[in-house]
Formats: sequence, C-alpha cells, structure tokens
Amino acid sequence: QADLLESGGESVQAGGSLRLSCVVSKNPARSACMAWVRQPPGNEREAVAVIDRDGSTNYADSVKGRFTISKDNAKNTLYLEMNGLKPEDSAMYYCADDPWGCTLINGSPSLVYTAYRRWGQGTQVTVSS
Repeated sequence: QADLLESGGESVQAGGSLRLSCVVSKNPARSACMAWVRQPPGNEREAVAVIDRDGSTNYADSVKGRFTISKDNAKNTLYLEMNGLKPEDSAMYYCADDPWGCTLINGSPSLVYTAYRRWGQGTQVTVSS
C-alpha cells in the first residue's frame, strides 16, 4: 500500500465543488511539507497548493481564491477544498510531501522549488462544461 493515499476525485459540472483527501498511512512525521500537484492529460505536473509544518500556505495563481489546502494532524490527513471548478481544473491530482519542510522563497513555501519525496497514486478530477 502506498504511503500516501488520495480520494475524493469525481466528475462534476463546472461551478461545482469537491473535497480531496490524502491519508498519510506510513511515517506521518515525514510529512513536514505537503502539497497537491495536478497533471492534466498530456501536460506537465503543476503544484497548485502547498502547506508547511507551521500551517503557512501558498497557491498557484490559477487556483487562488477557489482552492483551500488544509491539514488535520490528528487524522494524518491532507485536504484540498475546491470551489468554482472549471474544465481546465480537470486532471489527476496527487498529494506529495517533503520530510525537510517546504523550501521558502521570500518567507513563503514554494510550490516549485520544494523537493517532494513521496507521492500518492492520484485521484481523477473531471470538470465538464
């Protein structure tokens, strides 16, 4: 079984909402920095939201104001609340972590420069217009 296990992906209409979950089933202490990374078909992976051990967050411009990342340490679970979904949000969504904490750029956790070590198997989100 994978160390990180995502769930919650579905097919929804544009404008709808979803909540993705990622359970850390092994060594949760290694999840100092956690992120949601998506990969549309035929495209590169894109980190869309990251949360550091102190709760600080950062978002890609494409999802800012619509997505919210959060973490329940008691349940070893990472969440991504997605509202106002658009067809361009359709992708496989992965959670990932870095045991050393997020790389900081100007004091904020970096989506791009954090070195994610563990990855889940992904959950599919499809948004139809």
